[in-house]
Amino acid sequence: MKPFTYVKPADIEAAVRAATAEPRARYLGGGTNLVDLMREGIEQPDTVVDVTGLPLDTIDDLPGGGLRVGALVRNSVLAADRRVRTRYRMLSQALLAGASAQLRNMATVGGNLLQRTRCPYFYDTDASCNKRERGAGCDALDGFNRGSAILGVSEHCIATHPSDMAVALAALDAVVEVQGLDGTRRIPLTDFHRLPGDTPDVEHALAPGELITAVELPPFAAPSRYRKVRDRASYAFALVSVAAALDVRDGVIAEVRLALGGVATKPWRAREAERLLAGGPADEDAFRRAAEAELAAATVRPANAFKAGLARSTIVATLRELTTEGTAR
Repeated sequence: MKPFTYVKPADIEAAVRAATAEPRARYLGGGTNLVDLMREGIEQPDTVVDVTGLPLDTIDDLPGGGLRVGALVRNSVLAADRRVRTRYRMLSQALLAGASAQLRNMATVGGNLLQRTRCPYFYDTDASCNKRERGAGCDALDGFNRGSAILGVSEHCIATHPSDMAVALAALDAVVEVQGLDGTRRIPLTDFHRLPGDTPDVEHALAPGELITAVELPPFAAPSRYRKVRDRASYAFALVSVAAALDVRDGVIAEVRLALGGVATKPWRAREAERLLAGGPADEDAFRRAAEAELAAATVRPANAFKAGLARSTIVATLRELTTEGTAR
C-alpha cells in the first residue's frame, strides 16, 4: 500500500479544507470499498480524511413527512429504522439485499453512494480499464461481460453501478446534500451519478473536496417493493434489480416509480416505463409494454443479452406483486 497522510478533522469545514487542499485526497467513512481499493493499488490517495467523528449519523424528520439521513448513518441502522420500514419500504429492502450483515454494520450512506464498480477488469491492474485510467481501453467490451451494463453504456465503458441502495433512492427522488468550500449544494440523486460517455473515470457530480453530508427523502406514501435477481441468494451483486412503487385507484395507476439496478452504468430511473404506465390500467399487458419500451434502448453483447429479458420479466413481476398482494389500493 502506498504511504499516505491520515487526517481526522474536528468539524465539517476542516474536513472540506483538508480534502480540497490535496487533489488526491479521499474521505474515509465505513471503509468497506475504499480500503479494499487501496489494498489493491487501485485507489492511491495522498491524504485520507477520516470523517467518522463528524456529527452526520442521525436520521431526522423533515417538515411534511420526509427524512434527512446523515451521510454517516450505517446501512444497518437505516434499514432497521421504523420510519424507513413503514414509509420507504423499497429502501429498507434494498439495503437488506445489498450486503452481508457485517458489511451493513460498517457501510455508511455516503460511502454507499460513492462505491465503485465491481467490473473484474477495473480490479485487475493488468487489464485495460478506462474507468481506472482514462484512455487505457476497455477489455470488458470483448471480454467477460456477462455482468456488464446494457443501459447507459458507451464505447468506452460498460461497467455496472453496484449499489442497491442508490437504485431505491433514485426511485424515491432523493436529494444528496453536499458541503464544499463555497457552501452547501443539493443534487438530485438521479443527477448525482454520471453516465460514462468518453470520461468513465468521472463517476459523480461532486466537485473536488466536496463532502456528502446527508440524503433527503421527500414525503412518500405509495406501496413499494425492491426485487433483486442474482446468481445466489447470499451476498451477491444484482444481475437485475427493480425498485418499484405503485399506487392504484379503481384499477387506474395514480402514481408509479421505477428504477433499475444491475443493468446500467448508474442507478437507472425508468422514465419511459413510468410515462407509459401513469394514468393507465394496472394490468399485466400494460406492465409488459412499459418494460419492453424501457429496454428498447438496451445495447447488449452475447454474454449479457439475457439481461434485457430478465429485466423485462422482473419489472412485470414486481409490479404484479404490488397489485396482487394487497399493498396497492
